[in-house]
Amino acid sequence: MQADTLALRSVLGLERRYVIPTFQRDYEWTKVGQWELLHEDLVSAAERLLKARVKADAAGEPRSRADKNVTPHFLGAIVCDQLPSSTGGVDQRAVIDGQQRLTTLQLLARGLLDVLLEEGSPRAAQIRRLIENPSDVVVDRQDGYKLWPRRKDREIWPLVISDEKTPTGGHLYLQARHFFADQTRTAVAQNPDLLDAIVDAFLGLFKLVVIDLDENDEAQVIFEVLNGRQTPLSASDLVKNLLFLRGDLNGESELDDLYDKYWAPLDDVWWKKEVGTGHAARGRRDILLSAWLTAASGQEANVGHLYGQVRAYLADQDRDTESVLAELNGYAAAYWTVYNPEGAESSVLAQAYARLDRVRVSSVVPLFLWLRNLPATELPLFEHERVVEAVESWVMRRMITGANTRAYSAFFVDVLVAAQKARGAGTSISEAVINTLGSSAQRLEWPSDDDVSDAFVHHKFYNSFTQERIRLILGAIDRKLQEENPHTEPAQFDYERLQIEHILPQSWQRHWQIEDDDPAQLELSTQRRHAAVHRIGNLTLVTPHFNQTVSHSSWIAKQPEFSLQSSLQINRSVAATEEWDEMAIDARALELAAAACRVWKRPSTF
Repeated sequence: MQADTLALRSVLGLERRYVIPTFQRDYEWTKVGQWELLHEDLVSAAERLLKARVKADAAGEPRSRADKNVTPHFLGAIVCDQLPSSTGGVDQRAVIDGQQRLTTLQLLARGLLDVLLEEGSPRAAQIRRLIENPSDVVVDRQDGYKLWPRRKDREIWPLVISDEKTPTGGHLYLQARHFFADQTRTAVAQNPDLLDAIVDAFLGLFKLVVIDLDENDEAQVIFEVLNGRQTPLSASDLVKNLLFLRGDLNGESELDDLYDKYWAPLDDVWWKKEVGTGHAARGRRDILLSAWLTAASGQEANVGHLYGQVRAYLADQDRDTESVLAELNGYAAAYWTVYNPEGAESSVLAQAYARLDRVRVSSVVPLFLWLRNLPATELPLFEHERVVEAVESWVMRRMITGANTRAYSAFFVDVLVAAQKARGAGTSISEAVINTLGSSAQRLEWPSDDDVSDAFVHHKFYNSFTQERIRLILGAIDRKLQEENPHTEPAQFDYERLQIEHILPQSWQRHWQIEDDDPAQLELSTQRRHAAVHRIGNLTLVTPHFNQTVSHSSWIAKQPEFSLQSSLQINRSVAATEEWDEMAIDARALELAAAACRVWKRPSTF
């Protein structure tokens, strides 16, 4: 990255065309919001300059020395990205950030030029060089303009910049030009000596920080720093600009239609909503683009570095804008289904999508979106279900056993690449996924049934897992038991609304005393009970009808309540237990573990 503080004559005086990406936001600066303040700043700088020159003249000192001592006015920053230029044509830069500022300066220059032409000032040529490139370097018509606006405004821009007398109303560009001309006329009428000072202040005292991006620069990070508390461009905004500007420069037609067809739906508020927490919160569009790029490139994409990664990917691909947008549109439809699973093709897919969303495992999303974009001839529904069930099993078993999740993103890229290779070779995609999940190194192993049982018996679940995850595990087990019991009447539960109940109360000392005359043995038994209280064998789900007054009571008082809760299958064995103690908790843990292993099956039982 090259960042320089430059006077306007150095920014706009070069033989260069600044291109505003096609679908940047509308020009929004106004008279009250920005124009008045900008022109006041220009006049103020000119007055400081004139005052310094008058003082220098009186003292017999050179004006050049006086000019250097005048405080400049800083206008902020613009961020530019290098664009390919035609042989012999002018240098080109895409204005990635700062288009409002740069456009307004062009309009101010045009308004100032109007006044200079009216006054017959020889300074007009200097200002004209800020808005027009010399004719001898112009290859294409648009090369004649220092700034080439977004596609929507290109029809009116030549009129705005021309010497023709333009209407005072209408487009904001025309309004701005006339405003700046009128304000300059007023200032000069009050002090005729001010005109040259206004020109010099505009050329030399108005300064911009110009940031030119290199290939490896991260535009998103730069924007976040520059914009501070303002709303910075998101990753998806930057990628959108990149895609359409790329198509524009390649001479592709009907970009407006492509925008309406493929990108406009992504401007819906649902797509812009941020998901995640803290610094990890990102808009859904950004996450979608990251998942698409991961699947398209076969390499892990990072939302925080997305713009640079998409730019590098497109630079290596011979793809037109429509093919990229059409593919992205397919991924958007897949993303919508994954996070709105009621629209999935089967209950198996819907259930897996919902569960993995609840445990916040987003690393699987690129794989799932890629799978959903395969034709049914390549991935029949039964094989699609098999893949998704395998992924769910791998994730859930690892969650239950407390396995590390740190390397998930990179690992699921490996799974995705294995699936893509299987597709290319015409072999089973589901087998490729399952084999990759099952053959990973020990740190990413697929836990066995014994591992799950060990976790259920020995691990602390309450306060180690969120209540949402505990409900998910117990609810999934209960649903499985409901399916397996031919004698039970069908029951539908919204498991997320059920309450988690400790069967042996957390405060057990009053009604669940341990009798032991040996102090050492009593201490060991007490420690064991404290540990058992928070294990999953002692946790269950109850409906709001559960009598909370017996929650901390003795087993004799509490047991009948579980008989009333027996429509939940996970409570039937609890209600049938004569004595609830550590042995009962361990026995139930093994019972629940066996059911969990049937919910989240290992490959050998698929």
